[in-house]
Amino acid sequence: MRYTLKDSEIKEVVDLLINKYELSTNFLNKLYGIEEKEIAGDILEKFDYMILDKYYLCRLIVLREGINLLSNRELRKKILDKLDDETIIKLYEKYPANNSRITTASYMRKPLSEKKWVSGKRWAQDFVKYSGFPEILAGIGAKREEIKRSVQIIEPKRKVPELVDYQIKIKDKILNTLNLQEDKTRCMISLPTGGGKTRVAVEAFLDWMVSRFENKKYMLWIAQSEELCEQCISCIEQMWSSREFILPLPIYRCFSKYEINEDDLQGGVVVASINKIYNGLKKDSDVIKTILSNTGAMIIDEAHRASSAMYDELFKQANKLTNGQLFPVCGLSATPGRNTIIGQSEVEKLVDRFQMNLITPEFEDNEKYKENPLEYFKENKYLAKVNHIIYRSNIEYTLTEKELQDLKENGEYSQVHLKRLAEDTNRNILIIRRLLKIQKGIPTLIYACTVKHAKFLSTMLSAMGRKTAYIDSDTNKMERRIIIKQFTDGEIDFLFNYGVLTTGFDAPKTRNIVICRPINSNILYEQIVGRGIRGTRFGGTDECDVIDFSDNIHNLGKQQAYMRFKEFWDSEDEE
Repeated sequence: MRYTLKDSEIKEVVDLLINKYELSTNFLNKLYGIEEKEIAGDILEKFDYMILDKYYLCRLIVLREGINLLSNRELRKKILDKLDDETIIKLYEKYPANNSRITTASYMRKPLSEKKWVSGKRWAQDFVKYSGFPEILAGIGAKREEIKRSVQIIEPKRKVPELVDYQIKIKDKILNTLNLQEDKTRCMISLPTGGGKTRVAVEAFLDWMVSRFENKKYMLWIAQSEELCEQCISCIEQMWSSREFILPLPIYRCFSKYEINEDDLQGGVVVASINKIYNGLKKDSDVIKTILSNTGAMIIDEAHRASSAMYDELFKQANKLTNGQLFPVCGLSATPGRNTIIGQSEVEKLVDRFQMNLITPEFEDNEKYKENPLEYFKENKYLAKVNHIIYRSNIEYTLTEKELQDLKENGEYSQVHLKRLAEDTNRNILIIRRLLKIQKGIPTLIYACTVKHAKFLSTMLSAMGRKTAYIDSDTNKMERRIIIKQFTDGEIDFLFNYGVLTTGFDAPKTRNIVICRPINSNILYEQIVGRGIRGTRFGGTDECDVIDFSDNIHNLGKQQAYMRFKEFWDSEDEE
């Protein structure tokens, strides 16, 4: 299954829209956006690619919208207006309006144009078929069997790669800790992103919990986002399916829209978000109380966040429900070199929460590795070497007092400032110019300033002959999966996104990471860089280039997160 249109399909669609359906220049301008058209036209002309006449404007629209082109109601109306009466009648007979006695084709067009479009469904398929467009323009819908339920049963089956030496040692340390008593069963596992901390923790805790599952105990895994929750479930599914366990394993989704029915509770793994747990405790949820009362062990992913008020409430209630005999607790955290990614006050709370028991790889008498653990992972090809490139725009911006306050309070730049950057044509020209220097066929992840920015850059590079795609929060799961597979398979060179490919995303052959937005948060920056640092021993690459677009923020100083990751880089250049 494909997500992107072939060149021949693009040509066919443009030809149909202009010649058969006779779309006017005015309509095309409205469809693309007059202001957006002027900006795109200036940029394309500057790079000597094309002048935006009617044909190329239509082509740009097709490139931008891709397989979702016909989801636009106004466009469908224009197409229906030009379809012959016989075809309209055939369509209407299949999709009549409710309680309507329309018998004349001219009156059928309006209700047909207003019919709800759902990608991949029958109406979309028939509309494409009867109007003569390529089948791919019906879009991709979420298949019924793809829809996840709150409870999932996993049957044992597959084999996964064995743990490597340092992972085996960490697993043994975890099991030794779990077999201790009371507070001594708390620990934090610290490995750099790409080091396999999730995999090691899952294997260790499943081994320890297997007999406890039979007694209807729960392994509670808390993650910070839906994508991280799904990543954890995927890892647990792979591990359980690859082992010779006798019983199936229930997994309960306790995040996002998922709700657990108390009657379904029978022990197993609960993958939850802290928000869902916290809200459940505040509502005195019997489901959450039952889970906490019968938890055998709890794992907190991204444990540097476990110092928040929501975690305070979780630990308070868990202690109460277990009469002070709290179950084992393990935190997972990435470590970019010796740089800390949390503040001192948070460290003190985490020390108390995890009893100062930090589990890390052992380097025996190797002082170099003790001084900088990343050297071990890179020299042994577990992690790729990272070349950091600072691309200076030499453009000055000034944050307002409110934007400075937002940055201080939220730890990240405001949407207003990101929108300002996204709409700066001169800055976008610099970004495009730098991206065009990247050789064709090199998998490159690009982090844009906004959703609209990701879409715009993807369209521009596609118009310039590059294979691109973009993902945002509205991209459905099936489409996202197909796009990522095409990217992983080398069918897409540039994958643009905003805010959705920071965690829970696996594309080990990524060769470049281009960060077009300013980042203040160490955690967010570390997650982004982590998408491209898997080494060859883990199926990744020898090297990865991280390209940061750097602007001068007049009243802020050097606040970019990359300034605090010096020890992560194997080389650093400026352009």
